[in-house]
Amino acid sequence: MGAARLVRGDSTISMPPSINCCSISKRSYMRLQLPPGSFKAYLFDCDGTIADSMPLHYVAWKHALSEWNCEFSEEVFYAWGGLPVDEIISTLNSQHGLTMPVEQVAHRKEALYYANLSQLMAVPEVLEHIEISHGKIPFAVVSGSTRDSVTASLDALKLLDRFDTLVCAGDYQRSKPHPEPFLMAAERLGIAPEHCLVFEDTEMGIQAATAAGMASVKVLQPWERAKAGY
Repeated sequence: MGAARLVRGDSTISMPPSINCCSISKRSYMRLQLPPGSFKAYLFDCDGTIADSMPLHYVAWKHALSEWNCEFSEEVFYAWGGLPVDEIISTLNSQHGLTMPVEQVAHRKEALYYANLSQLMAVPEVLEHIEISHGKIPFAVVSGSTRDSVTASLDALKLLDRFDTLVCAGDYQRSKPHPEPFLMAAERLGIAPEHCLVFEDTEMGIQAATAAGMASVKVLQPWERAKAGY
């Protein structure tokens, strides 16, 4: 199953009254057009999909890695979207011949991210569907980030109580693009994979959803939004 396309939206579009507008990105955005079908569960990536957090994560990464003289380009950062923090650090060690202590650098990076949570906003085109369908079908978050990070982000956006389960780094053995994280979420919700719709901003996530036999919706990443003029 392929990812659904996007249609242009406008930042002045009226939203359901229950949305906390203070946490919504004020940028112009593209409304999501869902694929046809009657879905029984929605599975959401967190960073870059629910939370417009990828720029904040990159700032934290750059700061933490600069302390070890480790380069990490923005292009690589987005290409690796969906990988757990420890896998990123281990891969950078291997690529650059470094011996950064994985746990120490991971804790440092997460602390730097938490320090900027007051700046976090929700992705409006995704938040719209969370508010419309909440209470009608079950929701899960399926993320490569730690449970602490996901919980902190959702709590900052006042969205934590919207989700029935969180599948985070440490819950599964094989990360995206392997389908295991999405299949685990579907099993927890008691919904067959073919009845789940995945919201994702990364190619790794879309690949994982497809491998799990699920339909998906591609959410634009910041660099894609900028290129499209949003």
